Amino acid sequence: MRRWRTLFSVAWAIWVIDLATKIWAVNNLSFRSNINVIGDFFQLTLVRNPGAAFSFASGATVFLTVFSLIVMTVILYYSPQITSRGWAVVLGLVLGGILGNVVDRIFREPGVLRGHVIDWMQLPNWPVFNIADSAIVVAAVLAMILTARNIPPITKVGSQP
Repeated sequence: MRRWRTLFSVAWAIWVIDLATKIWAVNNLSFRSNINVIGDFFQLTLVRNPGAAFSFASGATVFLTVFSLIVMTVILYYSPQITSRGWAVVLGLVLGGILGNVVDRIFREPGVLRGHVIDWMQLPNWPVFNIADSAIVVAAVLAMILTARNIPPITKVGSQP
């Protein structure tokens, strides 16, 4: 059975939640410093990130945007072939996470393909992150579990999963 609906539903949900929370963060955290939610363990801190996760490669925003668009294209190309629900969720999380951050890179300041990603959640000794980043990290963990359990994303006709 094809799982593309699961993939796109997960991607859409992540993108919408990420976008909504970034709009909330910009509107409510722009003029405040850290807001302690759970003491020093979980804080809300607005950061405009020009780089990748953890502010890595802050000078490579155009490259990161183009790379993200290539990964999205590959996921979209292979999505009709996915037969595993688990892998559909993984790819949906990745697609939604990439979409959330690439929309920032395209539409936010300082300009097209160079926009800064809105990050707003912070844990101790950890860089500030957002829902899209979280979705990609969760996808990586799930991908490792599926791989360890030897569950392929695509089962060929006539073969056993």
